[in-house]
Amino acid sequence: MSSKVPVLSAGGPLIFRQLFEKVSSTYTYLLADSHTKDAVLIDPVLETVERDKKLISQLDVKLGPIINTHLHADHVTGSGLLKRIPGSYSVLSHYDGVKVDKIIKHGDVIKFGNFELECRSTPGHTSGCMTLVLHSAGVAFTGDTLLIRGCGRTDFQGGSAATLYDSVYSQIFSLPNDYILFPAHDYLGNTMTTVGEEKTCNPRLTKTKSEFIKIMNELNLPLPKQMERAIPLNLKCGINDE
Repeated sequence: MSSKVPVLSAGGPLIFRQLFEKVSSTYTYLLADSHTKDAVLIDPVLETVERDKKLISQLDVKLGPIINTHLHADHVTGSGLLKRIPGSYSVLSHYDGVKVDKIIKHGDVIKFGNFELECRSTPGHTSGCMTLVLHSAGVAFTGDTLLIRGCGRTDFQGGSAATLYDSVYSQIFSLPNDYILFPAHDYLGNTMTTVGEEKTCNPRLTKTKSEFIKIMNELNLPLPKQMERAIPLNLKCGINDE
């Protein structure tokens, strides 16, 4: 990986911070070009907005795109409050009824400084899930589509086990094996994985497609505790403006 940006190395061309919200076990990611100071924020949470604002100020970066990898059901996004920072704006893929500054689709590129995030459509957990790939660093942000040794549930919000399986294999497992993957959640204290690890070790996605569908259809998980509150608010960037 010597030719890639040293993502986790201090003093490199990419400023990178992985932040955690403990109630929903959500990871938020701050990325910035250390030379131009242009920054993006991925999957912010309402309850940690002040933390994020403080870090942005401390690092003296200029926040632009505030990206949600999908319409979250387990927490309220902080994008509506954060986009009050001058120069910033909310970003999400298309969902019926969504109010967002910029709608992204498969193949779009989000630029910050000298860096580019490729948007890859990876539906299955929800109909609008996106994976964001930073090829120059060999890194991808997989949202809830692919978790560390797991994946997002597929039983609501237009979810489909068959679609998720196809998304992972066509859009994530097609990346080089040494690409580092950062999910939107982890419940066991893990922080990152790689394409190669998940292709070998993921207990669900190493199965055949039919086996995977059976596993997902038999999970019988309770609905997220914040779902009734979160989904309507997240369609409006987390702000109740009525």
